[in-house]
Amino acid sequence: MSDNPSASAAPGTSTSPAQQALAAEATPTGSIRTAVPRKYIVFLLVGMFGAYVALVAPIGLSLSLRVQELVPANVEVLGYVLGIGAIVTTITGPLIGIWSDRTRSRFGRRRPFALGGAVLGIVGLVIVAVASDIPVLAVGWVITSVGWSATMNSLLQSQADRLPESQYGRVAGLTGFIQMVAPVVGVGVASSFIGNNYLVFLVPGAVGLLGILCWTLFVSERDSRTAEFSGTLTVRGLVSGLVFNPKRYPDFAWNWLARLLFMIGVTLSTTFMSLFMASRLSAGGQVSEIGGLIVIGSLINLVLTGLGALLGGFLSDRLRRRRIFVLGSGLMYTVGALVLAFAGSNFLVLMIGLGLTGVGLGIFSSVDQAIVLNVLPEKDLNAGRFLGINGYSTSIAQALAPLVAAPLVLIGVSGDEKNYGLLFLIAAVLTVIAGVIVQTKVKSVR
Repeated sequence: MSDNPSASAAPGTSTSPAQQALAAEATPTGSIRTAVPRKYIVFLLVGMFGAYVALVAPIGLSLSLRVQELVPANVEVLGYVLGIGAIVTTITGPLIGIWSDRTRSRFGRRRPFALGGAVLGIVGLVIVAVASDIPVLAVGWVITSVGWSATMNSLLQSQADRLPESQYGRVAGLTGFIQMVAPVVGVGVASSFIGNNYLVFLVPGAVGLLGILCWTLFVSERDSRTAEFSGTLTVRGLVSGLVFNPKRYPDFAWNWLARLLFMIGVTLSTTFMSLFMASRLSAGGQVSEIGGLIVIGSLINLVLTGLGALLGGFLSDRLRRRRIFVLGSGLMYTVGALVLAFAGSNFLVLMIGLGLTGVGLGIFSSVDQAIVLNVLPEKDLNAGRFLGINGYSTSIAQALAPLVAAPLVLIGVSGDEKNYGLLFLIAAVLTVIAGVIVQTKVKSVR
């Protein structure tokens, strides 16, 4: 008989509540999950809201102001700064996740990295604010990206540690809604301090730090000082931890592929959205001529994306079905993309297309996040590692799609014309394929 309290009971036997509790204590998170209290969800949302405000406000506004100030004739370097940050965080995500998975601390495994990441993010924002040239700005942005990404990943890892399956959808829906709202608030806060290089970065950063402090102080986490981990972590182990064997975890692999295709489709259809709208609604094709219409379209898309996230998350929990919602979101995004491709210059039809893609994206973002938690391999011990790997699907899409989109818009046109419609057609194909993959290949989720 095994002396390990977490060892499985023999077939046909039962364990007492006391034995089950002891077994739960045998892993850093506990193998028996009960519904988390409302306080946990509230402060999770507070922390996530703060982190997104701190990270997205610079992307949406503040970095552009600094780049324009430092190199007014070469503002295109903004793309390189953002790209470098994205590449670095793609690599550091799983590495920090592995470190978090194996952390022994009286504060648990996730809270030290959530708070530490926020502090690092603030340091990065300070460097960006005082940078005297682009290389220093890029270093500051890399530090900022690594810090706040580590914070946001820690909040996601905490969900993998704590949530029972019955709460995956509704929490994913709420966090998805927060992810839609926070960037708007962040840019709004930053815009209030235009002209002050420090406050335009540090006020959103302070909002982020305050949110994470609330989560760290008011949400408890299991003491992991007595946790036992197999093997010794080596450099080879770290490198091998950046990838996984898809044959060993087929559901995770198929869902990863579906998420990659869906996000490529989304990025293809949004990269040139402002230019596309200008080409359809402005006689001169100038974005500056239709600024108000772009704002209206963005708000419609944002609101419906948030509502879609809430709707998909709560309904998938209540009906205990996930895959059909992902398939439905893929079909809805596909229809929306086709409407946009063939809408011509009809403003109302364009808004309908934007609305459909918004709802589709919202449903996908929340329900697929729930599926990720369902199929996440080695959830008790290595959630950080596999959530980092799952993040590749989004990072690769955001890096690859704009590069592919640039030559695609030149196909079949001449002169100054651009074939934006082709991007929506490809997006339509990719998003419906993503939905079909989840519906037919992910077997362990209903």
